[in-house]
Amino acid sequence: MLDYLDGLKTTPAYILEEDKLRKNCELLASVGEKSGTKVLLALKGFAFSRAMKIVGEYLQGCTCSGLWEAKFAKEFMDKEIHTYSPAFKDDEMDEIINLSHHLVFNSLNQFEKFKEKAKEKSLGIRCNVEFSLAPKELYNPCGRYSRLGIRAKDLEDTNLEGLSGLHFHALCEESADALEAVLRAFENRFSPWIRKVKWVNFGGGHHITKKGYDVQKLIDICKKFSDKYGVQVYLEPGEAVGWQSGNLVASVIDIVENEKQIVILDTSSEAHMPDTIIMPYTSEVKNARILATRENEKISDLKKGEFAYWLTGNTCLAGDVMGEYAFDKKLNIGDKVVFLDQIHYTIVKNTTFNGVRLPNLMFLNSKNELEMVREFSYENYSKRN
Repeated sequence: MLDYLDGLKTTPAYILEEDKLRKNCELLASVGEKSGTKVLLALKGFAFSRAMKIVGEYLQGCTCSGLWEAKFAKEFMDKEIHTYSPAFKDDEMDEIINLSHHLVFNSLNQFEKFKEKAKEKSLGIRCNVEFSLAPKELYNPCGRYSRLGIRAKDLEDTNLEGLSGLHFHALCEESADALEAVLRAFENRFSPWIRKVKWVNFGGGHHITKKGYDVQKLIDICKKFSDKYGVQVYLEPGEAVGWQSGNLVASVIDIVENEKQIVILDTSSEAHMPDTIIMPYTSEVKNARILATRENEKISDLKKGEFAYWLTGNTCLAGDVMGEYAFDKKLNIGDKVVFLDQIHYTIVKNTTFNGVRLPNLMFLNSKNELEMVREFSYENYSKRN
């Protein structure tokens, strides 16, 4: 039961639940403790200011994609800060160096350009292992023509003086078996350099907190690799930190009929749940079953006594549709609809497309008290346009 819904006056709202977040973090911390691995939060997948101190109780720090994430990590957690960017900008570099403990460069050009300036930091390069099991090419960082990372053949006869570590990232919501396959390719291509560094970062995309993930295998893989090469291993999950720890609550603002019952909500798949379009997938909804995807792909049939509704967003985009769902009770204007698992890769990606209101950020603490963390207003739209 979501007891807090009755007292929720303003929607849409993302609601992060402390107990579920802590459960994820406890599992990730145990991976670190049992394997000797340092586990970091990747802010690109989960950045919720109210949660950062909590995550910091369990994890070693954050991985950041540039200056603003590094500043966020410093302000809200203030532990280890590892920063990587496809290309660092000159006018931001001094501040990034000052904030960061580790810096990872995407190209040899950037490594050569900044290694002297950043020599007091632990420096790494990103490796393109030229192998990935990513489910979509959009999420494959090791595909043909990829701009992300350096191929092994491009490191031959290269002066890497000052290099402390190697980083690779080739996974997307994947298993320990997938990591094992990627790691095999990494070792085959980069073993001459692995033996010369102090640390190796296995990147993100590890679906560690998902039910059925082989956690013990991950622990064994990390420990075996660390022992073999004498290096510190890092993992940087983002989605796995926020996985199934919170929801997006919306309200029904109208119901129209056009062959089907069509619900218009005060939220948007385009603006507030972007991965449902990009990945794509159909979000689960509390107290409902999926009948069809947003592309009208049939998933199941309507049962006797159920009520079918197309759930849609409140923008002018024709494709702003979540899917068709079966409910046990009729929906009425003013009712709340809860989209499950909408904390990771949502807050960090959402937009004000069409001038739609950004969902408030709320926090359900361990005492079952609902806190307002951030309430967005017109100024958040006007100041960015």
